[in-house]
Amino acid sequence: MVQARRRARMAALQALFEVDMVGHSPGIVIQERLRESQIPEKAAQFMQRLVKGTLANLDRYDKIISRYAPEWPVEQLPVVDKNVLRMALYELENEDTPVKVVINEAVEVAKTYGGDNSPRFVNGVLGSVVRNNVISVKGDTRKRGKKFRNSRHGR
Repeated sequence: MVQARRRARMAALQALFEVDMVGHSPGIVIQERLRESQIPEKAAQFMQRLVKGTLANLDRYDKIISRYAPEWPVEQLPVVDKNVLRMALYELENEDTPVKVVINEAVEVAKTYGGDNSPRFVNGVLGSVVRNNVISVKGDTRKRGKKFRNSRHGR
């Protein structure tokens, strides 16, 4: 299933890229990507949620990106980086995927489709968003409150 979800994220990014760059209808683009990617049904549903949910929250996600990447106006960001970040923000907020998995997957997608600096940029922005509790993270399994004591080392 992990491989299927990664393929779903890549198909979602391709769809978001096409919608962003060319302005094609999201519904048609989603169907084309699903036909081309031939991912299993659960992954296809995940891909559709990623695309539709991301598109429904563009303005809010762009404001978050602007806040944590102030030296890069969103409209000047590479299209891949911008959409990887948007998609990861949606997944953090709406899916039960653990935070580390969302960030790692976003970095992997950025490595595949982005430029040389994309993985580090994506990791930095998402890390800052999560550290600063900017959004309510649905799959957040991080420990809260007192730090975990490792009794083996007496700390």
